[in-house]
Amino acid sequence: MAPTVLHLRSEDKFREERSALTPTTAKALMDAGYTVNVEKSPVRIFDDEEFSKVGCTLVPTGSWREAPAEHIIVGLKELPEETFPLKHVHVQFAHCYKGQGGWETVLGRFPRGGGTLLDLEFLNDPKTGRRVAAFGYHAGFSGSALALKNWAWQLTHPGVPLPSVSSYPNEDALVDDIKKDVKAGQEKAGRLPRVIVIGALGRCGRGAVDMCLKAGVPDNQILKWDMAETAKGGPFPEITESDVFVNCIYLNSKIPHFVNRDSLNTPSRKLSVVCDVSADTTNPNNPVPIYTIATTFAKPTVPVEVLQNPPLSVISIDHLPSLLPREASEAFSGDLLPYLLKLNDWKNDPVWAGAYKLFQEKVDTLPKETCHN
Repeated sequence: MAPTVLHLRSEDKFREERSALTPTTAKALMDAGYTVNVEKSPVRIFDDEEFSKVGCTLVPTGSWREAPAEHIIVGLKELPEETFPLKHVHVQFAHCYKGQGGWETVLGRFPRGGGTLLDLEFLNDPKTGRRVAAFGYHAGFSGSALALKNWAWQLTHPGVPLPSVSSYPNEDALVDDIKKDVKAGQEKAGRLPRVIVIGALGRCGRGAVDMCLKAGVPDNQILKWDMAETAKGGPFPEITESDVFVNCIYLNSKIPHFVNRDSLNTPSRKLSVVCDVSADTTNPNNPVPIYTIATTFAKPTVPVEVLQNPPLSVISIDHLPSLLPREASEAFSGDLLPYLLKLNDWKNDPVWAGAYKLFQEKVDTLPKETCHN
């Protein structure tokens, strides 16, 4: 029986440096009998040579399109906005199961080509219901970092949007940079910021809180909220009375707004930065409906029209862990490895089979015209 071939594609998303496979996990897969083809990538945090040194076969960038249909295509972020039918099994985050803008076009490509989507966001342990691997911690950590950076920037550069940001080589470099920012903001404001983190008990929220503490924000100035605190339903004045709001929830149903344009227009508002780590920008159930576009590393913030000072801006970058691409990739791929090792018989593995069942259910909701050529 021929070995299962995994094809790691190069990411197309701007400044997406993370990787679903690392040299470490690729070697583990090859040791278990898989063939791993790795597209050459100008953006991936791991050099091509790091993969070739462990025995991976380097293939041209974008060659997944012509790969044999039985190869499994592994990636992270969504594919480029193209329309040709998809014939492969794709392992990736597709962001098309929650009614996001254009979801029918994204999902419809799979049934039209006989392909399958195994969405990384929905790989759940059937016993616990918890995700088997997630970037949550590094998403919260990075989102909180950029929120603090933006808070300080607003104070030291009034009226000027936060400029482009780039990835950091490691966590220490990021923490050192944000500590300097926070100190500069403190000198300007005469105080440290008050931060509210919602979803604080999850992976993402823990990362957000840890970043605040490492940057010098005292524990007693960090409101750590989770489902118990939000159960009564918002909008919540505690958000507008904080300087920084970091939203770290996992949204899976409609809930009352945490904050909205009406709640922002109060004279007592101190809130000047929102980082929506959840980044459910086009989700109709987004509990932070004060912005409509996903921001980017090139343009990290979007302003929100408010009646009173201070000015308010939102960070809604949907690949925040790319701020720490090497560490985030190693952690995620390491957690995913036990399940990657079962891809040679994925239909009989409960985790992958669950993702496939969900894919079929979502395909059944598509308008018929999107499923056919």
